[in-house]
Order: sequence, then C-alpha cells, then structure tokens
Amino acid sequence: MADNPALNAALARDEPIIGLYVLDEASPGIRPLGAAARWWLHHSLASLEEQLREHGSTLILRRGPAVAAVSQAVADVGATAVAWNRRYAAAERAVDAALKDKLRAEGIEVRSFGGSLLFEPWTVRTGADAPFSVFTPFWRACLRLPAPRRPLPAPDRMPTLRQAPASEALDDWGLLPAHDWAGGLRERWEPGEPAAIRRLDDFLREDLSAYDTARDEPAAGSSSLLSPRLRWGELSPHQVWHAALSADADPGSFLSEVGWREFAWHILFHHPTLATANLRAEFNGFPWADPDPSLLRTWQRGRTGYPLVDAGMRELWDTGHMHNRVRMVAASFLVKNLRIDWRQGEQWFWDTLVDADAASNPFNWQWIAGSGADAAPYFRVFNPVLQQQKFDPDGAYVNRWAPDSGTIEPVVELAASRRRALDAYDAVKRGR
Repeated sequence: MADNPALNAALARDEPIIGLYVLDEASPGIRPLGAAARWWLHHSLASLEEQLREHGSTLILRRGPAVAAVSQAVADVGATAVAWNRRYAAAERAVDAALKDKLRAEGIEVRSFGGSLLFEPWTVRTGADAPFSVFTPFWRACLRLPAPRRPLPAPDRMPTLRQAPASEALDDWGLLPAHDWAGGLRERWEPGEPAAIRRLDDFLREDLSAYDTARDEPAAGSSSLLSPRLRWGELSPHQVWHAALSADADPGSFLSEVGWREFAWHILFHHPTLATANLRAEFNGFPWADPDPSLLRTWQRGRTGYPLVDAGMRELWDTGHMHNRVRMVAASFLVKNLRIDWRQGEQWFWDTLVDADAASNPFNWQWIAGSGADAAPYFRVFNPVLQQQKFDPDGAYVNRWAPDSGTIEPVVELAASRRRALDAYDAVKRGR
C-alpha cells in the first residue's frame, strides 16, 4: 500500500480502483515458486486483502497466463486503465510487454512504474556504455546518479466499485503445504506490510548500530531480516533507503547490502539465464563430481558432520531462512568441498528460502562458485571449522540448530577436498 507508484498513479485518476493479483506460473519461462515462497505468498496476499478491505477496496485473485488473466479482469471490471510496477526478469518482461500491446490495442491506457529497485538497470552504465560486471564501480556509479526518490505514502481511502467482479479463493490455490511442515515458518515470520514496517523500524532502532561489527555473527541477531519483505514488495527499497538515512546510526554498511541486491538485478537484467548458465563461459568445462543423490541429501538435511554447515541447513529447513555468513559457508562447502554443481544448491535454496529471489539467489550461488559476476576468487574455499571458530566461537548458533553435528562422521575431509577443488579450478583456468 505504501510507496506503490502504480497505485499512486491510479489514485490520481479519481476513479474506482480494483486491486488485481495474478499468479502466473504458466507463461513461457516463468519459474514456478518454491514451497517456502508459496507459503509466504499465501499469507502476504491474505494480509493485503485485509488491508485493501480496510481501505474500502478489494483484491481480485486470478490464476493463469497473465496476458489472458489481466485482459479478462479488465473486461469484467470495464476498466479504462491499468497500472503496475515493473518486473525485470526476461520472461516477466516479455509477458508485460505483450500485455501492454494487447491492452493498448483495445483502447486501454497502460502505464508501468519503477517500484522494486532504486535504480533502473538500463540507467547504470560504464564509461564505455556497457553493463557493469564488478560491484564496487557499479555501486559508485549508482551513488553518482540522482538520489532515489522519496517513498510515497499509503492512501487513506480507495474508491472502489459497488459490485466487485468474481475472484478466485486464495485457499483454492493450494499454496500452503498439503502436509504441514511450516511450524517453524509460522514461529519465525509474520508476512504482510504492517509486520514489515514494524521490522524495519525495530531493526533501525535496535540493530543498525551494531550491524557493521555483528552482521557476520549468526547468533548476534543483528540481521535485518528484511530480504523477504523486499522480495515480496511489502517494503520498497526506497522506504528502506530513506528510513536508514534518517536513522541515528551510520547506515553505510547496511545500504551497501541493499546495493548488492541492486547489483544482482542489474546482472539478471543483462544476463537472463543467470539461474541455469555459468556467467563465465570457461566454467562450462568445470569437472563437477559425479551425481550422488545421497550426498546431496546429506547436505540438504544438515548431516555433513560439520556443525556450522549443518546448523545453517537445519535453520533453513525449519525457518525458511539462513544467516548470510552461514549461507556462504554452506554454499562453498557444497560446490567446493563436495564439488556438487552450484545449480543443485541454487534449486534447493529456491525451494526452501522465503526470500528466494530470481536475481539474488542464482547471483550469489554463482558468486560462491566463481562462475559469476565479481565472483569470489576461485581459490577461496570457506573452511567451516575456522568460520565457526571466528564467527560462532561460543557455539551459540551451532548448539541451537545442530547440537548433535559434532557426533556425525564428516562426509568429506576438508584439506583433501579443498585440494581437489583447487586442482579442478586450476584445470578450468588453464582451459583444459
């Protein structure tokens, strides 16, 4: 409701407004949501429906290919105009372009707006007028652009139709798991815009001052926990940006992480196959280990025998979230110590993260694997034992999530597996 440019433009017309959400997993190239994301979407839509009702409006739910679904809703409503906030992945852009063409051909006014990024991807270019491939110059270029606009207020009331068109029932979409495994998600999260705004306020008031020093400590509790809020549009980056700048503490390190999210979308915009293809083509010949489903499942379930890895994977399974430092350690262990293809890990995170994001998820996996933009050096292999000693020295995080991991026989020896990984990377580097 707040900082929604499309809604703001619709309100300016002073005509009845209907909110429409289309669940499109049928258009070509659209990636179906993972289970944890579906759980979040269900509850976020329920919250949005309640908010719209409180503002005097309503939410219509439709499912199917977006071009057909939106066109039918326009006809049902008798709408004269449609507005939405832009999407940036290739398949979604193709759908939105086709929808614009169809509606405009029918005499409908169509407008789209920038709502989910601080900087539109096509506006950030190198001196050679090319996309950036390294974060630091990208972010410097962003900060030289006009400052992000100030967020728009939520409306007090929304004019609506006396008789709303038919809506599908949210419960009929089957977004919630058939067998309820989501107790940990319910305990950790409250989806919806009101809870998102409260979390932003709490983080800036209580945690921002310690963010720079404590953000790498998984037991410190200084993570913002705003990633699912941004992923689902319950908060906009403009709200986060300006609220952080108004906070008492220095927001520099935190806003740099917001910039990292922007960079991921910049890369996806220019490289649409980010989730399936190595950004650096030389990695197409990387000698991944032979597929071993049992070994992959051992990692997924947090049974590797390395406590920090296991704690992170169990936190993920229970809550749909994992601390960022631990994500790096767990991902490095999969792709470098186990030499399992990064796409296997990316898919698991896509299925289990509530903040699974079409840009950040594959972007960060490729960063760890060394195959992506501004990638971690190929020789950087996170040692989970040393990482635990440095960032969880008293075992608070490990003892909470994987107290038994130390009794599990390790699935691989760290030094030997590191050598094998470096040999494999050296072979790629030499072009063999």
